Amino acid sequence: MPFSVLLVDDHRIVREALRVLIERSEDFRVIGEAGDGSEAVRFAKRHRPELVLMDLDLPELSGMEATIEILRHCPESKVILLAGTEAESSLLAALRSGARGVILKSASAEDLLEALRTVAAGGSYTCPQVASRLRASIQNGQWDPKPLPVAVAALGPRELQVFRMVAAGKTSKEIAVLLDLGLHTVRSYRKAMMKKLGVTNVAELTRLAVSAGLAHGASEGEPVL
Repeated sequence: MPFSVLLVDDHRIVREALRVLIERSEDFRVIGEAGDGSEAVRFAKRHRPELVLMDLDLPELSGMEATIEILRHCPESKVILLAGTEAESSLLAALRSGARGVILKSASAEDLLEALRTVAAGGSYTCPQVASRLRASIQNGQWDPKPLPVAVAALGPRELQVFRMVAAGKTSKEIAVLLDLGLHTVRSYRKAMMKKLGVTNVAELTRLAVSAGLAHGASEGEPVL
């Protein structure tokens, strides 16, 4: 039986091209498509795909955040992240999300099918370009390959978004505007998130975000709420 695949990319033309490419092989069957991370999570929970090929750079809920959420509900699914021109820190952090593979969009069709076959067989795949960055970062002591902290992996999609934004110095008011949420709702997410993580202030939360590879431009200062 061919392996079931969920395609996740915010560009329909990309999804269509990937579907044509993947279904040329008798090893795989595309059972669904999603245009964003939240839609991907809903589909995965309902249909339990064996493989998820997901863009790392997605609107609202990133590919890394969606991966964490999918694996929380569907641990049997295997995720391969497609990366464009993301910074090295994003690529390395993606490897800590639980994804079984990371491949650049500039890779060849043969490389993509190899990644799918390797991961479907129970292995892990990292394209040569990312692998070379990973080796250099480990050798320089710039990256720790251990998995994400359990508490971080247990956060829900909205909590993850709030986590990253608070760690980056955003105020509750700014977060409410960015996520189109009420101020009270954001503060409730923030309170629940910090309780789950066992932190009491933004400095502790920021250090945890940095260690988890989820902080981008975060500062240690407490934002004015």
